[in-house]
Amino acid sequence: MATEVTRLREREGTVVRLAGRELRNPASLFAVFARELSFPGYFGHNWDALVDCLHDWHGHETAGQGLAVLIDDSDHLAEADFLGVFFSVLCEAGWKANLQLDADGVPHESWSPFPLHFVFLLTEVAPSAFAQGAASGADVDVGLVDGRLVATLAGIEWPGSAPVTP
Repeated sequence: MATEVTRLREREGTVVRLAGRELRNPASLFAVFARELSFPGYFGHNWDALVDCLHDWHGHETAGQGLAVLIDDSDHLAEADFLGVFFSVLCEAGWKANLQLDADGVPHESWSPFPLHFVFLLTEVAPSAFAQGAASGADVDVGLVDGRLVATLAGIEWPGSAPVTP
């Protein structure tokens, strides 16, 4: 991962680190994302608004180069009752960012697609401990690939998506 972070920074992309212990409930999760990613003042502090603000990073000066959000000590989220919706929201934001879609799901001609990644860094919990919670999100497919849990959108509502294959 360190190599990928270095490469992203060399391409003038953005890497943001969040503390998992600060994300243990939706209210604090929304506040941390808003603060650390400089969301606009009208951010609604809800799941739909999180999707919108994450993929709306097109407007940031380094967005075209990519954004990686690293969540340190993600172990704190393993038992969160909102883990499924959180994974679903992150997958949807990434899908929209990569397809340059606006908040209404319509292609935005002046935006370029950009890589949007979310990495949950664990210290004590195995990646497989996240599998059931992550898979409980709407249209989220998860699988273990090389010892890492990978999540993606799957289903007919997400053109171009494909299930995770180890």
